[in-house]
Amino acid sequence: MKYLSFLLLILMSLPVLAQEQTLISGDVEHGGFGGPSLKITNINGENAVLVGGRGGWIVNHKFVLGAAGYGLASNIFPKGSDSTGRYMEMGYAGLDLEYITYSDHLVHLSLELLIGGGGIRYKEDDDFVFGRPTDGFFILEPGINVNLNVTHFFRISCGASYRHISGLSSNLSTNSDLSGVSAVLTLKFGNF
Repeated sequence: MKYLSFLLLILMSLPVLAQEQTLISGDVEHGGFGGPSLKITNINGENAVLVGGRGGWIVNHKFVLGAAGYGLASNIFPKGSDSTGRYMEMGYAGLDLEYITYSDHLVHLSLELLIGGGGIRYKEDDDFVFGRPTDGFFILEPGINVNLNVTHFFRISCGASYRHISGLSSNLSTNSDLSGVSAVLTLKFGNF
């Protein structure tokens, strides 16, 4: 009788144990944002500016699934050059993930991760021919941000990120020449 009672108890609890477990459950709130972003960094041993933008879908005020892209806005020359003639063009983009803490507080933190790809090429000052060879790379860029809630639909995000580049095979720049720390400023507009 004792074994039968135990077996009956287990069989009755199976539906409770079999309930689906998910990362996000219950009532889900949705939002989104987009906006320009600016990065101050060092590339090829020179100070550089990257400009671009970020945007994403916000789930329950905590998780962001989005995309981001950046392009080099500074004239960066090959290492050891006389800073004339040839200069670098660089751009990258990818999946942008973010985890936001206490989004309803005036000031709060978020952790960000960009996973993507990009490319570089060098061209002459007077060379406007499209189709020049581009050297591609993989990028992994984690970051941390301090966010300020300015209005219901506008936030300012300041932080730092580390750009890790791999897969570059250029003889003018190495993976470590393009990898490095960035100071980041992003203006976010949307429904948070």
